[in-house]
Formats: sequence, structure tokens, C-alpha cells
Amino acid sequence: MQEELAYETDCLLPLERQLHEAARRNNISRMQELIGRRVNTRARNHVGRVALHWAAGSGHEQAVRLLLEHEAAVDEEDAFGMNALLLSAWFGHLRILQILVNSGAKIHCESKDGLTLLHCAAQKGHVPVLAFIMEDLEDVDLDHVDKLGRTAFHRAAEHGQLDALDFLVGSGCDHSVKDKEGNTALHLAAGQGHVAVLQRLVDIGLDLEEQNAEGLTALHTAAEGTHLDCVQLLLRAGSSVNALTQKNLSCLHYAALSGSEDVSRALIHAGGCTNVADHQGASPMHLAVRHNFPALVRLFMNSDSDLNAMDNRQQTPLHLAAEHAWQDIAEMLLIAGVDLNLRDKQGKTALAVAARSNHISLVDMIIKADRFYRWEKAPGATRSMATECCSFGCMAWPQLVRTPAKRCSRALWPLAGGAWLKTSGRK
Repeated sequence: MQEELAYETDCLLPLERQLHEAARRNNISRMQELIGRRVNTRARNHVGRVALHWAAGSGHEQAVRLLLEHEAAVDEEDAFGMNALLLSAWFGHLRILQILVNSGAKIHCESKDGLTLLHCAAQKGHVPVLAFIMEDLEDVDLDHVDKLGRTAFHRAAEHGQLDALDFLVGSGCDHSVKDKEGNTALHLAAGQGHVAVLQRLVDIGLDLEEQNAEGLTALHTAAEGTHLDCVQLLLRAGSSVNALTQKNLSCLHYAALSGSEDVSRALIHAGGCTNVADHQGASPMHLAVRHNFPALVRLFMNSDSDLNAMDNRQQTPLHLAAEHAWQDIAEMLLIAGVDLNLRDKQGKTALAVAARSNHISLVDMIIKADRFYRWEKAPGATRSMATECCSFGCMAWPQLVRTPAKRCSRALWPLAGGAWLKTSGRK
């Protein structure tokens, strides 16, 4: 639903357009003149809106009364199923709502999305309208659901309307009801980052560990939306930081997918496990590498993530960095000392993956790392020997991997290879 009624004039005759415009602007004298010329008060624009819709949505009491006096149909709907009554509730025009009700408007109406008067008023936070609906209208179902299975309580939570939420709670609405996707109000508020509403829902006592149809808790949705304040609130309230969804995704997986370093740090600080594998065998580290989030990769490295973990394709983080040519991430992993001999399901090492994709600089980098690892493992080898072998004693790892390929390949490979032969000859 649009925040403001968009004024469109398609499909209208010139005088009909003028009537719509006059109704929208509350130009009573012009409306009277046009009506006197027998202009059709029920003429529709390209989205089915009539002059009464504009007047009601804009809150113009005089224009509404004038149109109703001249055969405007009170329950006429636009292409979205919104009538004048629903529009007045949506925009919070209580007096217009009362006029329409007194003119015989059907109070149990719904839009094509299943929105009732309560849904409209709750979503936009119009408490006086909510009070009128509950206190003055008959047989209003407080927990009526829309096409998404959401009640007015859901709508208030999802859109951060704290006062409306409090009113509905005070009116006795069902707190625990779920929508068609299994979301509670807690899921919706956390997913949209509404901290004040989320705190109220926690205070009310909604179940923090309630899962939706996909197995997400409110903490998952807060992490997915990168809402740090909501994540911290839920953690303080006792949400399980390592809860898993149906696909074995942890909150850290969602933080990694979203690239949020702050949320990931908060989850890790609360005890979030960095080595949980999802249904595809991917850890948060795999996801951070795949989506090229170097800061997250460094965070996970510093939090004892398994750098050699394999997913269902037997790919390590380095395989993924090589496949996508993420050079900065590959450098971090190589400096950390990953296993270069691990092979994926196709039998390829990270070096082979980089070579297959013609990522020359990465191939160069991995080869240098491999030689450095050999120097470190060779009997009697020292870091000073490696340094001496690489660029005449003035370049040490990790500087080696940052050197442009053309400059190194000609000068360093003979030196590095010679050093390896010397150290291997001492065996």
C-alpha cells in the first residue's frame, strides 16, 4: 500500500479528471460546479479509484459529504480492493471513518490482500481509529487474519507501531498466533529491526525459541536483517545463539550471508560456534569467503574457525577463494597456513582450481606459499633462510605473496628452487 495516494488521471474524461483533482484538494466550489454540470461522480481512473477515494484518503470531510449527497457509492472498491472506509482507516482519518459508517458503509470489508479496518489502522499506528473500531463497531474479530495469515497484532509488530501494539494487547489479542510462514510477532519485529516493539514482546513473554516454518527463531531473523540492537536484546533475553534451522543454518550463517561483522562479533562473543556446517556442509567461514567479505573472514580466523573445513563438495575456504579469484582472502588464508594438499570431489587442489580458471596471480601466490611451507618444514630450515632465498634477503613472507607475478617469477623461482635443493640435500 502506498504511503500517499498517487494521483493518476488515466481513463478519465477531462471534466472527470477535474472532479478527482477537486476532491483531492477539497475544492468544494469547483466540485459543486462540476457536479452541477452532471459530471459522473463514480468515474474511475486506471486503478479503479473514484473521487470519494481521494476525498476520504485525504481526510476532506466536506468533500466526502458532498460526494455522498450526490450518489457516490460508499463501498466502491479500487483495483486493490480498497474502499473509502479502508482508506480512511489507513490514513488515520477518524472523522471520515465515522461519517462513512453513519452513511451505511460495510464495516466488515477487506482489501484484496485481506486487510480489514483493524489491519489498516494497526499497520499505520492510528490508535484513535483502533479505539473507535473496537469500542463503537459491532462484531469486530480482533484476531482476524489477512491473506498472509497475519493479524492486526502481527501488522503492528512488523511495522514498529508500539502504541498500536499496546492497544491490541490491552484489548486481549492472541499473542502467540503464527502467520502462514510460521512467524510470530517476535519474528516480524526482529526481522524489521524494531527494538522498542521487540522489547515489549519479550516483556510480554513470547517464546524466544519459537521457530517458523523454515526453523528460524527471532534471533535468526534479526541476524539475517543485520539488526545489531535486536540481536543484542535477544541475546540478553536468553535466546539460543546456536539454534539451527531446518537446513542446519545457525545465526552466524545468516550474519555471514549478510556480511555483518558487528552482528557476527556479537554472536561469537555470546558463544556462537564458528564451525557449524549447514545442509551443504558450509561453515560461516565458507559463506564469508564465497561472498567476498574479507573482514568477516579475518574475524572468523581470529575466532578459531577451521580453515581446512570441507563442504559437501569437499571444498575448503581456499578452494572457494581460488574459484572466485578473491585474492585478498586467499592471501589471508595462505598466511594463516592452510593445507594446500586437500582435494575437492573432482580431485583438484586449490592450486588446480585457480589454474583451471586461469587466475594467474592466484596460481603464483599459491605456488609461493607452497614453497615457503616446504622451507619451514625442511630439516634445519629457518625463516631467515626463507627470507634469504626470496628476493636476496630483503623480502619475507607474507611480503612474498604480494609481489607482482612478473617481477617474482623470473627472479625468485630460480632462487627459491635452488634453496629447496640445498635444504633437501642436507637430509
